[in-house]
Amino acid sequence: MYRKEVNEKSPLRILERSIHGGLGKGNLGVIMGRTGSGKTPCLVQIGLDDLMRDRAVLHISLGQRVEHVQSYYDHAFETLAAETDLADRDHIRLQIAKNRMINSYTDKQLDSSRLLRTTETLKERLGFAPSALLVDRYPFYNHTPAENRRTVELLKMYAKELNAELWLTVRTHREDPSPMTACGGWEEMIDVALYLEETAENGIALQLLKDHGTANLPDTHLMFNPETGALISDDQPTTALLRGSAFTLLSGGAEGAESEFGVCAEKWGAQEETYSFAGRTTARTRGLIELNEQELARGAVSRTYLQAHMHRRYPDDPDFLKVLQSIWHQVNTAGQVFIVGQVLPDGTIKGGTGWAAELGRHLHKPVFVYDQEQGKWFQWRNEAWRPIEPPRIVARRFCGGGTRNLNETGKRAILNLFIRSFGEAK
Repeated sequence: MYRKEVNEKSPLRILERSIHGGLGKGNLGVIMGRTGSGKTPCLVQIGLDDLMRDRAVLHISLGQRVEHVQSYYDHAFETLAAETDLADRDHIRLQIAKNRMINSYTDKQLDSSRLLRTTETLKERLGFAPSALLVDRYPFYNHTPAENRRTVELLKMYAKELNAELWLTVRTHREDPSPMTACGGWEEMIDVALYLEETAENGIALQLLKDHGTANLPDTHLMFNPETGALISDDQPTTALLRGSAFTLLSGGAEGAESEFGVCAEKWGAQEETYSFAGRTTARTRGLIELNEQELARGAVSRTYLQAHMHRRYPDDPDFLKVLQSIWHQVNTAGQVFIVGQVLPDGTIKGGTGWAAELGRHLHKPVFVYDQEQGKWFQWRNEAWRPIEPPRIVARRFCGGGTRNLNETGKRAILNLFIRSFGEAK
């Protein structure tokens, strides 16, 4: 399928028809939802849709590194390309990169001086004029309604100056009387409001809460697929399979689940990146990457944080801490995280590789855990591990790990994951 056809058939055309042609230049749209509902992937879908139509996009992320945001776009594009059998995808991928700018403020601070420097630099030095301004993960909950109103006024002012559409993500809470409560103090400034809500069928529906003052709001008939991170029409499930050679497994190469993921990756022709460090022996050496001290330090985590989030004590062993640091490299650029082990009553995953699941949750990755005691797949959604239908590998870079004590049930789960994702091995 050619890009024009892909654009015409995009689920975003359904959304545009629902909101009478789209958001509009200088207008504000918000994507609301609870933690883990998929606000960032949904925002990326809107950005990717503009990019696929050869429009420039400025994506500002607060609290996430550039490479992390980049992985969302890579995942979204590769999924779209596979589902539509996109022609000339290498050329389109380059054009998308040319038209997209990602700015990351890891300190979560966004003020007028930063915005001014960003927009002036892009416009005057690079000739970059975005059609869409996307702002993700702004911590509205850390500020007063008056402060949030000033911030939104500032963003709308810049969007109008740029002649661009403005989209924000807003985190809601279960105890809110309504999703719009999270926009207290500035809700009247919103032109279009979308809400991601989990349905009884374990899908996530995209609801239209506000549309330019329209009284009778239509059903968008759009679902958010938490497995692929894509928006789809509610009557058009995704089924396309890619060849295993298009994918890369990120792992630690240890005995047990990690080794089995590696065996299957090699069998289906997927690439491997096996992260280790000097002095450590791994069961898998295919694609071995030996991290130095500086690289390991990027994944450093304090014992206090570990104990608070994992509810257990870890051995006072420098090499064990290096293993945990190496897990950061496996999870950070992965589009999906798959763990085989055991879900504990406190919501953590048993064993050291439980840190991969916790880290994936912290980085808002799609995290899937196969509990080999229960014989079921679970996904972390809306602050709990929820049973799901067996998932597929759809992210070009995916993390695979889990327990060293892999049993036959867990081994079959990994094998079947690859069969579902790529078909039978040749």
